[in-house]
Formats: sequence, C-alpha cells, structure tokens
Amino acid sequence: MSNIEGTISQHISDYLAYLELERGLSQNTILAYQSDLIAFFDYIEKDVELNELKRKDFSSYTKYLARNEINPSTITRKIASIKGFFKYLCYKRIIKANPSSSITPPKLPRRLPKILTISELDKILKEKLDLVDFAMVELLYSAGIRVSELTELELKNLDLAQNMIKVFGKGSKERLVPIGKKCSATLKEYLKKRELIALRYNSKPYLFLNSNGTKITRQKVYKIVHSLGNIVGKNISPHTIRHSFATHLLENGADLRVVQELLGHSSIVTTQLYTHISKKTLREVYFKING
Repeated sequence: MSNIEGTISQHISDYLAYLELERGLSQNTILAYQSDLIAFFDYIEKDVELNELKRKDFSSYTKYLARNEINPSTITRKIASIKGFFKYLCYKRIIKANPSSSITPPKLPRRLPKILTISELDKILKEKLDLVDFAMVELLYSAGIRVSELTELELKNLDLAQNMIKVFGKGSKERLVPIGKKCSATLKEYLKKRELIALRYNSKPYLFLNSNGTKITRQKVYKIVHSLGNIVGKNISPHTIRHSFATHLLENGADLRVVQELLGHSSIVTTQLYTHISKKTLREVYFKING
C-alpha cells in the first residue's frame, strides 16, 4: 500500500473493511478514503507512531494541501476521511485519544443557488408536456415546495376552491401554502386522469401517481425535471425550481419573512440560502423583525 507498511497499513485495511461491511459504503467511496489516508501518511512519514501524532501534524498537512492549491472542497473531503479513520482507531482503542478531533476544514465559498428565469420557466411550461409532468412542475413552482413534500402530498390536503394546499415539511411540520389559479386549474385537469388510474389500480391517496397506480418517487420527479432542463439548456433539479420560486418572490417585493413561511424554514437565516439578496438587506430585515 504505497510507502505505508506494517501496522498502519493493516489498520487502514481493517478500517476500509469496516466501511464496506458495517457502514455499507460504495466501492468508489472506499477507494477515495483509501487514497486520502495513503496521501496523509505518505506526507507524515511511513514509520510514524499513531499515538505520537499531534494536532500540529494535521494542521501542517492542511496547510500543505492549501499551498498546493488543492480545491477547498477536496481538502474538506480529505480531512473528513482522516478524522473518520482516527475516530475509528479511538473506538477500537488502538489509540488513547483522537488528535484530529479539533481540526477544522477550510471555509467553503458560499455559492449562490442556481435558478431559472421567469422566461425560462415559461418556455418549459409552454412545451407540449405530459399532463402529470406539467402539473408537477406547475405545483413545484407555484408553491415552492420540496420534492419530498410533492411526492407525499395527499388528495385530502388539496383545497382547490381556496387555491391552498396543506404541506408537511421537515419534522412533519405543517404549513398552508397558497397556489395560483392557473396551477389549481392544471391540477383539476390532472385529477380527471388520476381518477381513472386510481379506479383501475385501487391506488393509495397520494396526489401524484405513476401509470401503474403506485406513488411517484423522488427519483422519478428528479428525472422528469432534469429532462425538462434540456428545453432551456440547463442542468436543473426540483430544488432549482424551489430556488426560483423564492428568488422571483423577493425580486418582486415579497417580504423575507413571508418567503420564510412559504418555504417552511424555521430560521430566516436559512432563507438567505435560497435567495440572491445581499447580506446587508438580510441584516436590515432580520433586525426589523427581531428588534
């Protein structure tokens, strides 16, 4: 195993076996762990004593990676691999204490979420889409809901007369979300098709069904939305539509607290991740709300 021999090599082999058998990690992930650990011990020295490693050894390695212009996300992964290994060694009582526990990865630059413009969404929705695909995209954008909330939505939680839906978000937290009249009309049309499927297969009460009467899966929704991205030449997911929903509301003057409620966020700070508003504006709104 590279320049690593003897005891450390055996510990790494045992750890990789643990990851495969106990944690069920994929072969590609295990190979990444192996590569990260080999690189670390090659940097330290091949005959190092595990119990003699200090915090400075790990910080020195982190600085070495940064000096070699390794991507911050790659450094974060490498540190996670190393920390996982030493946590395992502690668990197995191979070492007395974990010298890597206080090592922190570099801060990753915050990326603005990818969104669709209003014209791009219009272009997608003007395509001749299958009715179920059309209804799902309309609802994702009209309500800004998560893909899991879409797939778990039941008929009893629709109130198309009032243009409202009841959503159960993370932690089964309930919220009422308004939807547009156009979306309600699309759902009414889709419900006619759904009724035929439900009668044929005695389906469960979920809103969106496959053609065989089973509840549509998150994977299926991801696949559908991804394919629709080809219409506008973008790689998109259901979360892209959620980002777009929040951004378009804010661009048109919606209050940040309202968007927070619609998205089902417990903290206004989380809502910032779904928008393109400046930190300065967020701070002003936050203190306006919280005094």
